[in-house]
Amino acid sequence: MTSPIPFPRAGRVCASLALLLALAAPARAAPETAAIFGIELFDPGVVGGRKARPDETRRLGLVTDELRKALGEAVEPVDVAPQAAEIAKQAPLYKCDGCAAAIAKALGANLAVSGYVEKGSNQIFNLTVTITEAATGKVVRGGRVVIRADTDDTWAHAMRWVVKNRLLAEPLPNRS
Repeated sequence: MTSPIPFPRAGRVCASLALLLALAAPARAAPETAAIFGIELFDPGVVGGRKARPDETRRLGLVTDELRKALGEAVEPVDVAPQAAEIAKQAPLYKCDGCAAAIAKALGANLAVSGYVEKGSNQIFNLTVTITEAATGKVVRGGRVVIRADTDDTWAHAMRWVVKNRLLAEPLPNRS
């Protein structure tokens, strides 16, 4: 009579080998959680600041979406909506002396990602993005790029460039 499993020993060897490989492979840490805040507008030409125009608001949303996409697998975003009132109260976050880290910590995130577009003229802008530790407020990575045209494509390209070449050019410290 033949066995229903023609090679029972081979099956156990394969299973053992698979288990050994799984245990021997380096464990990948789960991505850090990050509160990714909306990119804000800084117009130094207006004393006291101003609200963004509708076209600027749309572009700020566009670059915020690009930031979330570009960070991709490097971080796991957390929903910032539960702290919307505090974000509005502290805004603009680039002037609040570390409040983004405190808000991120309240959300249970390990990192805070924030940034702003500084208007230099009608055609020249600076895009700045920082990543800080939520627990300490220490800046772990930052980047800035000049945008030399006021189009959706140039703003989106600038965000992708700053993430790729400044924020994630190397693995985040103590996080790889």
